[in-house]
Amino acid sequence: MSDQPQPIAELSFEAALKRLEEIVRRLESGEATLDEAIDLYSEGDRLKQQCEARLQAAQARIEKIQLGRGGEPTGTTPFDPS
Repeated sequence: MSDQPQPIAELSFEAALKRLEEIVRRLESGEATLDEAIDLYSEGDRLKQQCEARLQAAQARIEKIQLGRGGEPTGTTPFDPS
């Protein structure tokens, strides 16, 4: 098995959030050197952006659910990010 971390764009939302939580704990502990802290902060920022993008996409899909007259879901329309 490779020791290389999985690219952020390929992480599931849950995996990205878990890694972000690990980074926050490491930074809050004060154990990281300055260079490590800078690298961790940078990775954390990229993870945060990835999580936000996935949440926005999920919200857009939810908003596309069509409701009938009684308020019950009747179907969906395809998600169009533009």
